Amino acid sequence: MDLMKLMMSDYKVEMINDGMQEFYVEFNGPKESLYQGGVWKIRVELPDAYPYKSPSIGFVNKIYHPNVDEMSGSVCLDVINQTWSPMFGKPSALLLFINGHFLLLYPNASDPLNGEAAALMMRDHTTYDQRVKEYCEKYAKPEDIGAKPEEKSSDEELSEDDYNSDDDQVAGKADP
Repeated sequence: MDLMKLMMSDYKVEMINDGMQEFYVEFNGPKESLYQGGVWKIRVELPDAYPYKSPSIGFVNKIYHPNVDEMSGSVCLDVINQTWSPMFGKPSALLLFINGHFLLLYPNASDPLNGEAAALMMRDHTTYDQRVKEYCEKYAKPEDIGAKPEEKSSDEELSEDDYNSDDDQVAGKADP
C-alpha cells in the first residue's frame, strides 16, 4: 500500500522484476538548486528488514555530488542511515530522499563517496557549481536516464577523443 502511494505521486515509478522490493524512480532536480533542470533516475532496493533497515539507493544517470559514487551511482550509506528512521514509512522516507531535500540540496562534503567533488566543493565552490551544472546538462536530460553512466561517458569520451585526435593528425599531415 505504501509503495502504491509512491507510485501515485508525481514521480515515475518502474518496477524491476515481479517483486515490490526493487524499482526505479524518476524525478526532477529540486527547484532553486544546482540540479534544477536535470532529470534523475534512481534504483531503489528495499531490504527484507525494511522499514527497519534503510533502502539501498543509487543513481542510474551520472551525477556530480560528494555523496554519490561517480562511477557506480551508489549513494553514501552513512547519508541514508543518518536520516533513516523506520517511523518514516515507505512513502514519506522515500519521497523525502527522492525529493532531494537532504541530498541534492544539502550535499555533505565531510562524508564523501566522491572525494574529488567534496574537495572541490570545499575549496572552490564556484568551480564545483559549474561542474555540477555541466553534469546536469550532459547526463541529466530526459533522453539520458536510460543509459548507464559508464556506457554514456565512455562512448562520449571515446568519440570526442577519436574525433579530436584524428582531426589534428590529418590536419598536421595535410600541411607540407
